[in-house]
Amino acid sequence: MTEASNPLLQPSTLPYGLPDFNAIRPEHYLPAFRQAFDEHRREVSAITAVRSLPTFENTIEALERSGELLDRVAHAFYTVSSADATPEIQAIDEELAPLMAAHQDAIRLDAQLYWRVSQVHGQLDDLDLDDEQRYLVERHLREMSHAGAGLDDDAKARLTGLNQRLSSLSTTFEKNLLNDTNELAVLFDDVAELDGLSAGELSAASRAAADRGEEGKHLVTLPLFSGHPYLSALTVRESRRRIMAASLTRASRGNGNDNRAVLTEIVRLRAERAALLGYASHAAYITADETAGSPEAVERMLRRLAVPAARNAERERVALQEIIDQSAPEPFELEAHDWAFYTEKVRQARYDIDTAALRPWFEAERVLRDGVFFAATKLYGVSFTEREDLDAYHPGARVFEVHDTDGAAVGLYVLDLYTRDSKRGGAWMNPIVSQSALRGTLPVVANNLNVSQPGEGQPTLLTLDEVTTLFHEFGHALHGLFARVTYPHFSGTNVFRDFVEFPSQVNEMWILWSEVLDNYARHYETGEALDPGIVERLRATETFDQGHATSEYLAAAWLDQAWHRVQDGPEIGDVAAFEAAALEDVGLRNAVVPTRYSSTYFAHVFSGGYSAGYYSYIWSEVLDADTVEWFRENGGLTRENGDRFRQRLLGVGGSKDPLEAYRDFRGRDAEIGPLLTRRGLAD
Repeated sequence: MTEASNPLLQPSTLPYGLPDFNAIRPEHYLPAFRQAFDEHRREVSAITAVRSLPTFENTIEALERSGELLDRVAHAFYTVSSADATPEIQAIDEELAPLMAAHQDAIRLDAQLYWRVSQVHGQLDDLDLDDEQRYLVERHLREMSHAGAGLDDDAKARLTGLNQRLSSLSTTFEKNLLNDTNELAVLFDDVAELDGLSAGELSAASRAAADRGEEGKHLVTLPLFSGHPYLSALTVRESRRRIMAASLTRASRGNGNDNRAVLTEIVRLRAERAALLGYASHAAYITADETAGSPEAVERMLRRLAVPAARNAERERVALQEIIDQSAPEPFELEAHDWAFYTEKVRQARYDIDTAALRPWFEAERVLRDGVFFAATKLYGVSFTEREDLDAYHPGARVFEVHDTDGAAVGLYVLDLYTRDSKRGGAWMNPIVSQSALRGTLPVVANNLNVSQPGEGQPTLLTLDEVTTLFHEFGHALHGLFARVTYPHFSGTNVFRDFVEFPSQVNEMWILWSEVLDNYARHYETGEALDPGIVERLRATETFDQGHATSEYLAAAWLDQAWHRVQDGPEIGDVAAFEAAALEDVGLRNAVVPTRYSSTYFAHVFSGGYSAGYYSYIWSEVLDADTVEWFRENGGLTRENGDRFRQRLLGVGGSKDPLEAYRDFRGRDAEIGPLLTRRGLAD
């Protein structure tokens, strides 16, 4: 294959540098990566070969200019490997994982490059640098030191081996999880077993079954988390049990997709690597370069919240059991698969709200255009135009062009809404092209969700949780679209892991904001607005079931910390026993409220970027809740407020210490009170 025949090796001619996915074939990826690795190494070698003394220009800025081809190839591949992982793409991912780890180590552990960066850092007070340049020097030195650039050659060799093995294991974990999740999708022969689901949900289940050759049946696919949206509506208890049981057993069944040995090896090797780098544990290593600073700080917060959360969950359990005792023909003991169903009954009895019945008001296209986009236009003045002439990486992904009020180009937004067997679970945002003034690029960002797609001609009606997910992920997209930095190191969401969820959580506030809700929550058939009385009752339920929601989240965050506070030493053999002991320790071991993710399907921490960092959601929520208070105090959905948030937080990307950026926006540090009130933990 020649360079000219590989579309990945040529700059895209499409708007905004959008990769020409129609021209890219699986066989193009590995040759493109190999050439990109070689080019990046040559670029770094040219930096270290300079005979003159290190300067910002010949070292730091030159480093930022390097690796452009690799970034372009990697963004294209990892977009596809997460959203459309065919067997061919999975095989490439497995082969690529150790190669990518080895290449990254070759750069960040380069002794000569480290020396040059250190020399520039030592001159900081004498150099005429702007704030972004100064912070860039500090971050490069910190990140190279943290990665192990200061180790001796023998330690570096061992470190490189560990990183390659860990990269391969993470890829295996994700592949096993995707395969087992597909295998465990629950097939129902009789539609009566799915009583309680809407016509759209039944249509989606019928379509999913037909796609697998099971005409006339219904297939319920599994989301990434332990529960399932359908559990709140299914009237047949055995159907609920089957779905929950399938979810909880993923990648732990003793078959070829079992992740238990994979994750214990990941834990052992991460602990060994942390010790090699001078840290007591992987959690200590990770948090040392986050805003939290230490696992002890994380533990203090999680323990502080766990006690009242578990207390509230127990109160909720008692209320649900009372409903069962009073209403069930044959009373039974509440189990995990019953929680969502009877929670809806309590919600209806207490607040006269049936959330499942609200779906006709949440038609996906209207939520997107008249909710998500509408709020962004009101706040930031941006507009969205669908570009049907541009193709993304899959026919189901749509492309929108974003412009500022003055007509200036902002970037492209890609939305990939529907689930499919080749897409990993959950929801996420990723960059396809990163913004950088140095490289002259504007951002292209993608949002992926896993909404069930109804049959042809049927509307896509979202649950309130799916509406929340769309607003949340779009908050990440805005962060990626609005960041305006010079250096690619700081582009978009390249911020500390325990800060990255903050902008996305803030964007959720507009879901029930009157001006936004009134615009998008219209019945898909009649155009009727959602009853104001229902809206008020929805707002009144914001702390409802928060004991359960907070407990299942905290259990997962604690489990992540427990695995990653394991120190270098004997391997853990029994995954289930380790989980049980960890949750018992924090008071969150509760079969009726299972952890949001059990270890074998905890993709965030074993195949994603959240290892020892799943606490980030609640950590960021302190900032989020405090920011929501600021918006309310200052008039809410206004351009003035949006511009301040955009300029002082979203717009700086990673080019500023995040807590300093927050203080610049808020005028002070965040306070925890609003979070405690939001989650019903204030008492």
